[in-house]
Amino acid sequence: MLLASEFCFSGSAYCFALARFGTHADAEILTSYLDRYLPRTDLRYDQPAALDALLRLDAYLGTHHANHFTEPDGLWDQWVNALAHLRDHPAYIPAEQCRWTDLRCAFANGWTRPRSRSRLTAAT
Repeated sequence: MLLASEFCFSGSAYCFALARFGTHADAEILTSYLDRYLPRTDLRYDQPAALDALLRLDAYLGTHHANHFTEPDGLWDQWVNALAHLRDHPAYIPAEQCRWTDLRCAFANGWTRPRSRSRLTAAT
């Protein structure tokens, strides 16, 4: 669904979900998406959300999938620099991108913790 980009605004949610699932398969999906859409500097879909999620997964899984995209003058820099107003914009620095995804995931984790067994028993 992420690769097809068929539904407007859904890609960011897919990326967020993949970041939270946290598996190697999720990293592969995000890598495929970025391989396909970062070279297309004329398309502005969910590239930032995909990179954010991939950076988070790399940190969590101990992998380096995002390095391919974030090397100096690499695909990420080319995609960002294709629009003059984004050049040197702090929000498009990979570390800043990852920080926002980490914050969103931490917030979501605070709301989705499983109930303790004693609370489940008391609730039923």
